[in-house]
Formats: sequence, structure tokens, C-alpha cells
Amino acid sequence: MNKQSTIKEYIEGILKTIGFAVLATEGSGQPHASLIAITPLGSCKQLVFATYRNTLKYRNIENNSKVAVLFESEGLNKEDHRERVVLTIIGYIKEISISENESAYQAHLMRHPEMESFMRSSDCALIMVTAQSFQIVNGIENIRWIRADEIDST
Repeated sequence: MNKQSTIKEYIEGILKTIGFAVLATEGSGQPHASLIAITPLGSCKQLVFATYRNTLKYRNIENNSKVAVLFESEGLNKEDHRERVVLTIIGYIKEISISENESAYQAHLMRHPEMESFMRSSDCALIMVTAQSFQIVNGIENIRWIRADEIDST
């Protein structure tokens, strides 16, 4: 996994196969973790999720747009052994208008149809995460950091 294009494909593969992740936020100096249903948008640099506005998670992201999103994946390595991979996206977050981002809304609803009534609620917000960097962990000594702007630089 030395070439940036391979890393991009690797990250995109994880995002396409995993529907849920852990979102880490911070508010008033206190960390908070939440399970979220995610949908990648086009590339590995943006994803969306939905949340109610009356939650601690939403209040935290209103006050601090910096977040971490953690994914855990299990795949097969070259020797056909199970390999656990942890991907963390470090980035920032913003609420997006559903009316102005209908394609993001529809993509999330298509990936998570069980969330339709939740997403139609007037209290539901559609949130976009934009990646600044990625951490890929394939074992205790196999940790790699890559900036989002490096991914397309090859």
C-alpha cells in the first residue's frame, strides 16, 4: 500500500463496505462518542450522516466542527488470514441543507432505507464530514497517516 492511488482505493473500499462508524465529538472539554450510519459521497473525502438536532452530538458539532470518525473492518490479507483494519477520518463537519443537497439525502436514504421516517423528521439534520487526514491501522506497529490533499496528488 505504498502508492497514493492504492491507499485511496483501500479507503474507499472500507467506506463502501461499512455502513456504521463511531463519531467522536467534544463539548465543554468533554469527549463524546456516538454510533452513526454513514454514506460516502463520491470519493473518500466526504461522507454524510443524519442526526436529531436535540442531541448532545449535534450540540457538540455546533460548537466545535472538528471530529474524528472511526471505522473497523475485517478483511483477508495476502495469505488469506483475517486482518482487522481500523480507519479513522479526522476532519470537520457542517450541516447541509437537504433541499440544496438532494442527491446526498437520497444516497443516504438509499444506503439506509430503515432510516426513512427518522430522516423525514423536521428535527433531523443531514451532516457532512470533510476529511482532512486519515489514519490507517493494520496492527500494533503498522500505522499510517495520510493527508486528504495527498490522496489525489499522484
